[in-house]
Amino acid sequence: MALVKKIIIITAGLTLLAACSTAQNTAPKNTSGAAFGKPIAEKDLQAWNIDIRTQDGQGLPAGQGNAVVGEKVYNAKCASCHGPDAKGGPVFGPMVGGIGSFKTNARVLTPGSMYPYAPILFDYVRRAMPMDKPQTLTNDEVYALSAYILNLNGLVGKTDEMNSKTLAAVKMPNRDGFMVDDRPDTNAVRCMTNCKP
Repeated sequence: MALVKKIIIITAGLTLLAACSTAQNTAPKNTSGAAFGKPIAEKDLQAWNIDIRTQDGQGLPAGQGNAVVGEKVYNAKCASCHGPDAKGGPVFGPMVGGIGSFKTNARVLTPGSMYPYAPILFDYVRRAMPMDKPQTLTNDEVYALSAYILNLNGLVGKTDEMNSKTLAAVKMPNRDGFMVDDRPDTNAVRCMTNCKP
């Protein structure tokens, strides 16, 4: 009986060894043409590198637009979800009004009432809108839409041109309505003794 167990163990071991050897020789080859481990060129990253520093607009692209053009783009590509004149529609609430409401218990969340910096509006629209086709708007369309929403909120004139310089210069009503979060954990600095409360 012991001899039979040894033969079974040896046979199982040889079968496993043969299977591993065969699998090693039949591993799929890289036929995709991908060069694994190759650094990505800066030009290949440009389509993905769309970060905007909202405080000063660093990273805003070239382009321009005003509220006159923005209204046309809005009516063609945005009104079906956001409603006429951005007052709220079947999918989203209003994007106008509410300025000053953050100092009350009846807050109205709109770009004009809550965004501390205007480039946030550009960044969000470019990344996420239209909801069914994000990142399909041109830079000029996004500048025009930003101008339109800001105009509806009474923050820029109808013909004021928005571009990387002028959009960053718009003073949003709630810019000073935020507090700096100075808790120790937000600075990623470990404190073990004599820490600030």
